[in-house]
Amino acid sequence: MAILPIAIYPDSVLREETSLVDSFGPDLHELLDDMAETMYDARGIGLAAPQISVNKRITVIDVSSERDKVMEFINPVITSSEGSQSSEEGCLSIPDYLDTITRYERVSVRAQDRHGEEFTVEAEGLLAICLQHEIDHLNGVLFVDHLSRIKRTLFKKWAKKHLKRPDESDTSSNG
Repeated sequence: MAILPIAIYPDSVLREETSLVDSFGPDLHELLDDMAETMYDARGIGLAAPQISVNKRITVIDVSSERDKVMEFINPVITSSEGSQSSEEGCLSIPDYLDTITRYERVSVRAQDRHGEEFTVEAEGLLAICLQHEIDHLNGVLFVDHLSRIKRTLFKKWAKKHLKRPDESDTSSNG
């Protein structure tokens, strides 16, 4: 297993829609294992493939308190939703930024496991939030896209100051 680099906003890979997984062999199994290891190493509760620059509809999630119950979702689709809940969210691709987002309270998600077998999960609470957050990633949507226009403007100013990518040099002069 390997810990993979996580794409950081505004990396364009985070805005791409992903393609369906149609091969469920050893390469997928290795990717799922690497994604779980990367998520745990980064102390996250979810990780979507675009966050590691892989354009596939894959996410791993672990909202258990023991951090030992990784759930794998390949080609996930939200099939129903109801209610609403607001909670503070963060993202491994937007380090050190948190904001309050409103999402559905309950969702039903249909997906495939690492062997291609279809399953359905009924989720509420933190798992429902995490599923929506990670499935958004698969559609090129970030949690900050759910903010009001004013809050998005403030976020962009914050990001410009705090999320410089390694290839960006500071061109400011100190006199």
